[in-house]
Amino acid sequence: MLALLLLNADQTVQASALTQDLWGTSPPISAQTTLQTYVLQVRKCLGRLLGAAVSEVAKRVLVTVPGGYQLRVDSADFDLRTFEQLATAGRRALAAGRNLEAATLLTRARDLWRGPALADIRAGTVTEPRLKALEEVRLHTLEQCIEARMRLGHHQDVLAELTMLMTEHKLNENLCAQLMVALHRSGRRQEALAAFHRLRATMVEELGLEPSKRLHLLQQAILAEDPVLEVAPRDDGLTQVLDHLILRQTRGR
Repeated sequence: MLALLLLNADQTVQASALTQDLWGTSPPISAQTTLQTYVLQVRKCLGRLLGAAVSEVAKRVLVTVPGGYQLRVDSADFDLRTFEQLATAGRRALAAGRNLEAATLLTRARDLWRGPALADIRAGTVTEPRLKALEEVRLHTLEQCIEARMRLGHHQDVLAELTMLMTEHKLNENLCAQLMVALHRSGRRQEALAAFHRLRATMVEELGLEPSKRLHLLQQAILAEDPVLEVAPRDDGLTQVLDHLILRQTRGR
């Protein structure tokens, strides 16, 4: 219950959503009363943590509102909100080509995590989709952090992280493309090609699909030792490299 309230901090969580998250589609007859008891227990726990009376917690922290409850948090003490702010600022800096600033912000956002969110709880039917969405945001932020660092020429430095991420996300084409480029630019061409073949084998076996055209073109560029993959003075990002390969093939060049 607290997880769902935290994931929707400063927003109203309907009592019906909490009930569904706790008991699914078959809540007990006593669900409403039991939910109120749970809320009281959470308020007591928060009171002990904050050194405040339960009545004060009920007024200022875990508040009853029409239709449900609202958990009010201080942004400065809430890692998720800090992460979202850093990730947003980092994405904007990356889009504007401010690569050092982007790398700094996105690294700070990344370092707030110690693994998947709320990994030690049993997620209910309402909480689980929210956690999956949050994990997607975390992964996208990791990809962008790596992109920013690669634009700065730190290809060898990102290899360990990319290798670990690929073991966790074996079907992720963007991570694979980043790994291939980082390996190639680190003078490890054969390992870059091996990364492509591992992904392809996994996709064919598990999905019955081939990697995307963009990834095939990247493989061909590595095979041909295409100059477009070399580090330019402004160090084009992966997206620009892949877009260039697509455009060049479209033009028949």
